[in-house]
Amino acid sequence: MLSKRPDGGVQPGIKWGPFTMRIPLIHLRFSLADMLQGFAVAGATGLALVPYFMGLLGLSFEEAVVMAMFHSMLISFSWMFFGDPYAPGWLTPAIPFVVAFITAPAYMGDHTAQFQAMTALSLNFAFILIFLGITGLGAKLINIVPNVFKGGIILGAALAAFLRVTKDGDPANVFQSAPLAGTIGVVVCLVFAFSKPLQALALKNKLLAVILGFGLLPGFIIAGTVGYFSGEFNYNIRWEILDVGAAATSLWAKASPFAIGWPPISTFVASFPLALITYILFFGDVVTGNEMIEEAQKARSDEILELNGSRAHMATGARNIMMGIIAPFFTTQGVLWTGIQVILLKRWAQGRDKVDSIFDSIGSFYAFGLPFLFIFLPLVTLLQPLLPVALAVTLILTAFACATLALSLVNDATERGAMVITAMAFSVFEPWLGLMIGVVTIAALCGPRVFMPKKEK
Repeated sequence: MLSKRPDGGVQPGIKWGPFTMRIPLIHLRFSLADMLQGFAVAGATGLALVPYFMGLLGLSFEEAVVMAMFHSMLISFSWMFFGDPYAPGWLTPAIPFVVAFITAPAYMGDHTAQFQAMTALSLNFAFILIFLGITGLGAKLINIVPNVFKGGIILGAALAAFLRVTKDGDPANVFQSAPLAGTIGVVVCLVFAFSKPLQALALKNKLLAVILGFGLLPGFIIAGTVGYFSGEFNYNIRWEILDVGAAATSLWAKASPFAIGWPPISTFVASFPLALITYILFFGDVVTGNEMIEEAQKARSDEILELNGSRAHMATGARNIMMGIIAPFFTTQGVLWTGIQVILLKRWAQGRDKVDSIFDSIGSFYAFGLPFLFIFLPLVTLLQPLLPVALAVTLILTAFACATLALSLVNDATERGAMVITAMAFSVFEPWLGLMIGVVTIAALCGPRVFMPKKEK
């Protein structure tokens, strides 16, 4: 029987420790619109790393798809078992650092050493997260950071996303690989997500309101159709069902530390600085997610979304441990998929008549934790040409949402200038250097007092 939430309460669930489990069709409803766009967007984006798995780590296509399926399954189950109101995703900005790390001379060409390095990175990162989560230091850190610094981190993520989409040779640069279809797809998704005139028109036009209710799906359908007729996309459909058992067995033999051996201490030591750098990105995602939810919460007093920094740390840490010992590829287990969080929160903010709970949208988008899509190779190969579009749309929506949010956090002109310099530092330099430049800039221009906790009135 479907549990009903009292007005102004938290969505019902099963408490276990600091977490809350919510079971599909008992604690949340089914949303067709969110599920359909989840199949297209989450499926295409989840498969976007398959070329990396094959080219860098020597996996076959089937093994790479199973690895992507396992990563997506961990992400898809996160909200269900742990109860965070975030749409989880990758720590995308860290991927270039990780690729550079495993292609260094010490690991290049040795796939066993590369997988061991991925395991070491994942376990180091999990240790940092769980330690800060259990001690509560992570939540305290998030709460005491001043708005000008939060804004710098969030705006830095926006700039980094824009730079990736326009960088020559980057898989996300769909304007280079499929200029016509990619541009049309990105523009349609951006307009459907954020256009005020279109939203106003939808209030008077029921058909347009239904189309907008499908979120990013219309943009992907249009991009796929244009790409086919323009010759930019080639569809090579394989009419098969993936042999998950065989692919998973061979993947385990190639990747799991239980099969290939655990990383040596030297690998753990060498990978620890990168795990620390990735924590800065994780921290930025938590800050971004919290600010987005608090902004959307103003429109929905009927459902209270509980934000708990310690819980987010421990949940993400647990997923990284599982990923690191079964199918290690670091940065695929982050706390927030910013572009999708924007889409789901916008629909949730429209009222209870549109979607009862944010968990209805999140659960349906991630197909209730079961990524069936990866098993059906006709669907996998149908989405394959759309992978660059999915990456570009995700990054541009992320950039737009982050930029608007960051600029709303500060009103003082000096703080806004310091925020922009901090953002530039985060987008251009490595995270640890961006952090140092941001702290020094804000302290010099705004005064060190901004970093001191404010006394509660």
